[in-house]
Amino acid sequence: MATLIGFAFVDLGTADQVASVGGGAVGLVGFALAVIAQFGGASAAPSAPSASARDVHASGERAIAAGGSIGVASTGGAASPGSPLPPRAPGSGAPGIGGVTASGTGSIAAGGDIGSASTGN
Repeated sequence: MATLIGFAFVDLGTADQVASVGGGAVGLVGFALAVIAQFGGASAAPSAPSASARDVHASGERAIAAGGSIGVASTGGAASPGSPLPPRAPGSGAPGIGGVTASGTGSIAAGGDIGSASTGN
């Protein structure tokens, strides 16, 4: 900065050229940093396992297991499931981490929300 002030009192033409070169250099450095921030650097953090990445097991007659949410589930029999609950806000029924197991006759298990379920008993 002091150099530019000095040139301003001595020679305005030289001061203009020095300021232009300095401004161009600062602009190139800013552009390079923007490119590095956009495309370079560390990779994104690994995301949580999805519903398809979990262990889901259903064993037993008419058993139902789902890694995510279930809207309406019925394992048969005389009873029928009622109407499902209205959908919740996004993210409220996000599947947790771990396995989902439904074992036994007519069992129902979900890694997320269950809107309406009937085992038919």
